[in-house]
Amino acid sequence: MKDALFQPIKLGSLSLQNRIVMPPMTRSRATQPGNSANDMMATYYAQRASAGLIVAEGTQISALGQGYAWTPGIYSEEQITGWRKVTDAVHEKDGVIFAQLWHVGRVTHTANTGGEQPISSSALKAENVKVFIDNGTDEPGFVDVVEPREMTKEDIKNVVAEYRQAALNAIEAGFDGVELHAANGYLVNQFIDSEANTRTDEYGGAIENRLRFLGEVIEAMTDAIGADRVGVRLAPFTSLNGTVDKTPVETYTAAAVLLNKLNVVYLHIAEVDWDDAPDTPTVFKHNVREVYQGVIIYAGKYNGDKAEQAIKDGLADMIGFGRPFVANPDLPNRLRNGYPLAQHDPNTLFGGGEKGLTDYPEYHAD
Repeated sequence: MKDALFQPIKLGSLSLQNRIVMPPMTRSRATQPGNSANDMMATYYAQRASAGLIVAEGTQISALGQGYAWTPGIYSEEQITGWRKVTDAVHEKDGVIFAQLWHVGRVTHTANTGGEQPISSSALKAENVKVFIDNGTDEPGFVDVVEPREMTKEDIKNVVAEYRQAALNAIEAGFDGVELHAANGYLVNQFIDSEANTRTDEYGGAIENRLRFLGEVIEAMTDAIGADRVGVRLAPFTSLNGTVDKTPVETYTAAAVLLNKLNVVYLHIAEVDWDDAPDTPTVFKHNVREVYQGVIIYAGKYNGDKAEQAIKDGLADMIGFGRPFVANPDLPNRLRNGYPLAQHDPNTLFGGGEKGLTDYPEYHAD
């Protein structure tokens, strides 16, 4: 029995039934054309509504914010209506669901952006990074990303406004809140990390400047829907999609200080999770706990025991289980009872239909 994981917790004005988070995972099954959420996605999330909190898959805030084929958006009426199916289905099962708002910046190809050149903090191409495009078959076709152009002040203003509108759209679509995707090498991360940002204006150089865009986006979203409905995801130590920071402990401790000042409801930290990945430095986890007063979520290579320990140690309030949720719709029940976990089929993660999405069964003891 995992006691700590099953204690209720307050998240702003929301009461969550446990401390298990289903983190955002791209599944690329939005309806085409239009990139709208659909009934199949509603079934998928509703099956997993026993999580204390679901953060839905990365959802682009504009056509230019899209990095991969078949990912959902939240900028058209049709997309808002599609997401309403999902949120209704999750709420019917007493679940809580946040939208993850996403702009990929340079991590894309013109095939995914309607032919428009991508934008980023700087005109730097992400090295050795591929994205998938619709190549006319059911299988995603992987291609190299293209070089972005550096965002002007006007671009920055426009994108901040798009985030604000996307937050309003998410609430209109029935989400309980939103998570800003500021991790994994996407646009906000391209401003934060020193090696992806060569700007010489107030958005580049010193840590404070590199965090400015993050702060402006958060302020716009919290002004629109309230700070108690806005969380943020960061990935301090990953080099995913080609962004690297020279002083991650310093940079991301400063980010936690800023997010505390802006009163965001949670901080969601993606830990590196490939097989021989280094552990997140304990000193960093202590720093974050010291400077940030909201709910802290960690996601990475957690199993039930490791999650339980992290909460008991007081360094985390909730734990995200990514891949285990793919094949285990009833993951909280399995963790609570020590039932075995099913393994997912990696070939059905991206694109396709119900297979590998909604057809994983719940656990039944023989």
